[in-house]
Amino acid sequence: MINILQNHLSEFISGFGITLLSSVIALVLSLVLGTIFAIMEVVPNKGARVIARIYIEIFRNIPLLVITMFFYVVVTKIFAMSGLTAGTIGLALYTSAFIAETVRAGILAVDSGQMEGARANGLTFWQAMQYIVLPQAFKIVIPPLGNQFINLVKNSSTLAFVAGFDLMYQGNEIASTTFDTINTYIVVGIFYLIITLPLSYYMRYLEKKLA
Repeated sequence: MINILQNHLSEFISGFGITLLSSVIALVLSLVLGTIFAIMEVVPNKGARVIARIYIEIFRNIPLLVITMFFYVVVTKIFAMSGLTAGTIGLALYTSAFIAETVRAGILAVDSGQMEGARANGLTFWQAMQYIVLPQAFKIVIPPLGNQFINLVKNSSTLAFVAGFDLMYQGNEIASTTFDTINTYIVVGIFYLIITLPLSYYMRYLEKKLA
């Protein structure tokens, strides 16, 4: 394992950087999209609720690899994009559907009197949602949100199928040239742990701090 790491350190570091970049971008995009569609699911407007439900059901029930390949094979015929871009977009859309359901559960867990009180004091629906409901909802759903973020990092390995040059892609390339698959994928797993373990511990710390 040490020899694999020493001989191919630059490839591992490059793949690690791509994986980290893709994960951060997809995390931000999925959190924003998920929150928007979660709010749309609870607004009084029926049309908005239907649109949100269709979006969530589509992306939650189609495999991530299929979504990623759709952008890499089909969409690239219209808009030129790299495998990294296609994979990151697919990852963000897929994860946003699960985050939307998580945030929606948090919104519904907040006492309805909070919204009613805010509206009675002159706040609009969106102001009450932004300043009163959402902060409480996010505190409630920190544990499941943390799980979604960790899953997102692990799911970023699908970039390997679209030449995303991520950590998994580099691992596959190294394994195919050295034929040392066991040690190669052990190193790949360790690099993933470098991302996911600190994220897991931070989410636990945040949960305790906000409890």
